Amino acid sequence: MTAPARARGSQELIRAEEPVLAHNYHPLPVVVARAEGAWVEDVEGRRYLDMLAGYSALNFGHRHPALVDAAHRQLDRLTLTSRAFHHDRLAGFAERLAALTGTDMVLPMNTGAEAVESGIKVARKWAYDVKGVPADRATIVVAADNFHGRTTTIVGFSTDETARAGFGPFTPGFRVVPYNDLGALEEAVDETTAAVLIEPIQGEAGVLIPDDGYLAGVRELTRRAGCLFVADEIQSGLGRTGHTLAVEHESVVPDVVLLGKALGGGIVPVSAVVGSREVLGVLRPGEHGSTFGGNPLAAAVGTAVVELLETGEFQRRAAELGAVLREGLAALVGRGVVGFRARGLWAGVDVDPALGSGREISERLMREGVLVKDTHGSTIRLAPPLTVTGEELRGALGTLEKVLTS
Repeated sequence: MTAPARARGSQELIRAEEPVLAHNYHPLPVVVARAEGAWVEDVEGRRYLDMLAGYSALNFGHRHPALVDAAHRQLDRLTLTSRAFHHDRLAGFAERLAALTGTDMVLPMNTGAEAVESGIKVARKWAYDVKGVPADRATIVVAADNFHGRTTTIVGFSTDETARAGFGPFTPGFRVVPYNDLGALEEAVDETTAAVLIEPIQGEAGVLIPDDGYLAGVRELTRRAGCLFVADEIQSGLGRTGHTLAVEHESVVPDVVLLGKALGGGIVPVSAVVGSREVLGVLRPGEHGSTFGGNPLAAAVGTAVVELLETGEFQRRAAELGAVLREGLAALVGRGVVGFRARGLWAGVDVDPALGSGREISERLMREGVLVKDTHGSTIRLAPPLTVTGEELRGALGTLEKVLTS
């Protein structure tokens, strides 16, 4: 840690941010200066167990050696060409990512929201070119309580008024139905439907897990209706739930999968739309692009991420430690926890509102050396790096018990 950082404490640095940073976030009052693995250290030298992992962007922990090494090596060679030219890292990255996800083609982008926007464009183009929907009539069916990003198109079909209010007018062409309701979904789909876009597990809503058979039902419904199934796996994918993709829990293969967050290893923003050749093949030069999408540094780090997942180690860790997480949370039900939902190393925990809001519980955990974040009301989310140890996980659960019962 640098001398100036030690000289200025957390509160002083937080106050220094206020006049110059737009207030679009309400972070916990901790100022992180260093991190490694599942642990972070603030400017005053206090250590915290990171049980949020950058909303799954840090699935492999902070500064994973293989990912840092890949970035360092690429920084010494080439960082950006734009897509005006070929570069020597992109094809290998795309081939290995397609193989990992069982798909044909890859459209590399940067952020998760860009992947969603790209998926929307691809679905509409497919509807006009392949399905034959009349021009400008394509519709996309989405689920209530979704979180797909914060661009103006995306917040237009959000049901969260905090995300929507003050940002209209919104892009038309979206139909919202209740999540986990196949009957409502079937009623909303018609001959204009280009795609059904859903999160296999709704993260921001509180880690909402659908009933068994829901995802398989979405797949069958979209197949019968002749529209696409687009799965947003930006938070749920790449090992988080115990499989490479969350849809694998029901052996479902969507037409399009949206990836992000963990694909950049917590080093650079990397996202991608992956899917069948019939769908992604509708794009032609000039119809979509990104200066930084698929850049050499991103491709090098993304390839290293894929290499970590190809072994299956992290998927197994998420499944095995997920059992520890569920067992620990089950023991807290009736002792401050009123309910929880968990899959792999990902959980939404509903705390008794009498004990405080999710924000207040998060602040108490922070003071005890554990970092989490609230979603809505009295719900907190737990999403530790997949590198967390069983001892560290049990320690975090013990700290949660202390906060809830003291």
